[in-house]
Amino acid sequence: MLGLNGTVFMPSVLVLIGIPGLEVMQCWIGIPFCAMYIIALMGNSLLLVIIKSDHSLHEPMYFFLAMLGATDIALSSCILPKMLGIFWFHLPEIYFDVCLLQMWFIHTFQCIESGTLLAMALDRYVAICYPLRHGSIFTHQFLTWIVVGVTLRAALLVAPCLILIKCRLKFYRTTVISHSYCEHMAVVKLAAEDVRINKIYGLFVAFSVLGLDIIFIVLSYIQVFLTIFSLPQKEARLKAFNTCIAHVCVFLEFYILGFFSFFTHRFGFHIPSYIHILLSNLYLLVPPLLNPIVYGVKTKQIRDRMFKIFYSKDAS
Repeated sequence: MLGLNGTVFMPSVLVLIGIPGLEVMQCWIGIPFCAMYIIALMGNSLLLVIIKSDHSLHEPMYFFLAMLGATDIALSSCILPKMLGIFWFHLPEIYFDVCLLQMWFIHTFQCIESGTLLAMALDRYVAICYPLRHGSIFTHQFLTWIVVGVTLRAALLVAPCLILIKCRLKFYRTTVISHSYCEHMAVVKLAAEDVRINKIYGLFVAFSVLGLDIIFIVLSYIQVFLTIFSLPQKEARLKAFNTCIAHVCVFLEFYILGFFSFFTHRFGFHIPSYIHILLSNLYLLVPPLLNPIVYGVKTKQIRDRMFKIFYSKDAS
């Protein structure tokens, strides 16, 4: 419905154009994206099967790893099917409410992943700095509370972003989103009204979740490494360090990509738009791809279990 001055009043359908400036190459860009998605699905699914089937892996560290794998599957599945529909089948239309739902899922799963990384850091902190108290602290009840808290924090903090868009923004300059998925700021920028509250709340969520999480994760690992390097025996230092190195790699990969995407999208005014979009896509696709690979290579128990699975198949 047309509004005043050529604006659109509460559009029912929006259009995702994919990667602006690279439209003619999108069919080819979709090939590596699809490959990354398939590998991520297979890797994380295998990780979940291994952790569930091996009772020796029913420990807090592997519980959080399974939670991370399930979140990665859900996060990548929120964007890739629609993205490939745009790239390969020229299906750019998306209902406005479906777009908001996709936005909620994407940002909620991002926050859950950040909270899971924080829980993993705290688990390593207690396991290495207070090993005798680890079992009494990380009980099944406490793990359940962590899952509920991380999930509710993400869902409840992201929900007002949708409410502010739905209730405050009625008139839109255009219905064309210069993105390959429904990202919060990409949708907000379509509005022909004052969007300062939407921007401020988006920044509040980003810094209150990702910002606080990264501070506590860094502080946890600083204390962990100080404790590791103070151990008298070299073998004990190496063993403790090896239990943390995979977590640190995943932590760096997730947050470095995240901050590059976040700051280029908001402050990189002279950077071409297709760079913004590619960084945003990689931020959501690379961690689900690399996480099972990192843990499969660096975690001995998971690596050994994978060898057993594939070796038994080859032997049969």
